[in-house]
Amino acid sequence: MTQARLDRYSALALQVDCECVHMDSNSASSRPRMMAAIARIEEAIRGAKRWVGSGLQLVVLPEYVLSGPPWGESIPEWLEKGTVDPDGAEVEALAAVAQLHGVYLSVNAYETDRHFPGLYFQGSFVLDPSGKRILSYRRLISMYAPTPHDVWDRYLDVYGLDGVFPVADTPIGKLAAIASEEILYPEVARCHAIRGANVFLHNSSEVGAATMTPKQIARRARALENLAFVVSANNARLIGIEVPVDSANGGSDILDYMGRQLIAASPGASCTATALLDMAGLRAYRAAGGMGNMLSRQALGLFAESYAQADIRRQNGLWKHGKVVVPDRSYFAKAQADVLERISERGLTS
Repeated sequence: MTQARLDRYSALALQVDCECVHMDSNSASSRPRMMAAIARIEEAIRGAKRWVGSGLQLVVLPEYVLSGPPWGESIPEWLEKGTVDPDGAEVEALAAVAQLHGVYLSVNAYETDRHFPGLYFQGSFVLDPSGKRILSYRRLISMYAPTPHDVWDRYLDVYGLDGVFPVADTPIGKLAAIASEEILYPEVARCHAIRGANVFLHNSSEVGAATMTPKQIARRARALENLAFVVSANNARLIGIEVPVDSANGGSDILDYMGRQLIAASPGASCTATALLDMAGLRAYRAAGGMGNMLSRQALGLFAESYAQADIRRQNGLWKHGKVVVPDRSYFAKAQADVLERISERGLTS
């Protein structure tokens, strides 16, 4: 990182409608729907720039904002209609949006990977103000989608461990992505933090509830225990799958490094979840001693052996004999059943 670090800037968790491609039979209709979503995003950022001002440097988009989630499709079906190519037209269009408005743009989408033909990963990536991709992260913990853990040996060969937990060192901070429910797992955020991350970009699609939700609780914890800002974008309406459209609507928020909620959006398409990130204050707090410096007090080596011996979820389930295995949907239920059996054998359920 050669450019001067900004001491403070405005960030936005942009809350926009998600039109799902579940209703589309193939890419001929799903691709135009995705491009229409990008046009809505561009318009929203254009308006947000006028609302917030030139200090707006970072925009975080909701989870799977171009496609919605798979809704019963097979892996090949979703690969054909619900994924984007990292070098394809949709990513190029998003890069143009970042460049047009001079912002760092955090996106979440289902991505193909030429190293793993037949599979897709849920990816979070960041485009800088020039439109260049500066961070590519693949969701590690997912119930119904392939993950790097399913092809672990090959994934490490291709990307290395720092490619599993990438951190982008930028003038607006050291950025790391956390996808959706992964905010519930402290290890994901911590592995980013020990590589320097101080701004977590949380692309989410979660219940819109008046009560405190699990993800809201987790965001506070991840911010505090890692002394990091969390910028979390949720969907507005979820259109095109068989749930009421406002089920995952509202609550996009920004948390400071003490776990305090700086702003939260009400339901509906909105650019109100914006706040000033005091990066100079964060850097000073991390460098200071005292009881409150959580990072300086954590002895990670205490836990390494326990984690290594746990061996609960099997890796490489989709990498056999040097080749990718394209699963049917039953694979994911069987994988969880295997985990449940293993944790029962270890007495974790008794």
